[in-house]
Amino acid sequence: MHTHNTAPTQHVVVGETSYAYRRFGAGQGVPIVLLQHFTGGLDHWDPLLTDGLARDREVILVDNAGVGASTGKTPTTIEGMADCIAEFVDALGLDRFDLFGFSMGGMVAQAYAMRHVERIRRLVLVGTSPRGGEPSPYQAEVSKRATGSAGEEGFAWLFFGHSDTGRAAAHAFWQRRHERTEDVDPPSGMETVMAQVAAGREWAVPHGERFADLAAITVPTFVANGTLDVMLPTINSFHLQQNLPDAQLIIYPDAGHAPHFQHPATFLAHLRQFLDG
Repeated sequence: MHTHNTAPTQHVVVGETSYAYRRFGAGQGVPIVLLQHFTGGLDHWDPLLTDGLARDREVILVDNAGVGASTGKTPTTIEGMADCIAEFVDALGLDRFDLFGFSMGGMVAQAYAMRHVERIRRLVLVGTSPRGGEPSPYQAEVSKRATGSAGEEGFAWLFFGHSDTGRAAAHAFWQRRHERTEDVDPPSGMETVMAQVAAGREWAVPHGERFADLAAITVPTFVANGTLDVMLPTINSFHLQQNLPDAQLIIYPDAGHAPHFQHPATFLAHLRQFLDG
């Protein structure tokens, strides 16, 4: 059975877009589709998380249009990105599945769920924000560090707690994240980056009554974040939990934007309990 580091990159073509994805796991029960963060691709997931999930379910990682190894034009709205995911899951013939969205991927997961809630069994939202959420007070610093050239140090500051423990966890993740050395996902180009920036800015603007659109997401939802999310402030996770009809929230200590990378074993235990409950 393939693992995170050995699963081959596959492609499914819809119209003019070729979606790159990897599919691995036990193949029993409901599959789970994972949507990645801003500029992130197939190789930006933590093998401890994906392989842990794959022990008893099928895991599907996907690059949205224009991201990584996927072709096509990256949409400039979150809803447009959700339409791409709708194309992708339809092309794979997924009738019902669990959906996991991290950061920008969590925004896309919300937008998909608002339109296709009947297709989702359970929803997972990590380090993300509802439409019209609170902006980051660290935006200038985030913008400076949120590029591939920032390297491990910039990634650690953005995604992890700022203590010695947080920095150590960031280094450990960075090592795991680079274990795959063959069939790696290429970085996204500047056109894709700018399209994602535009989509993030548009998502910051409420449509109608603030947070009212979350009422449409009626499936059980697991919301998670760290105590100090410098990118999408932690209060946004509280807004999600308070306005989603059936949501639970866990805030992980001494953690940042990516608590599932900083506390992989604890997070995986909580996630598996939620998915199997």
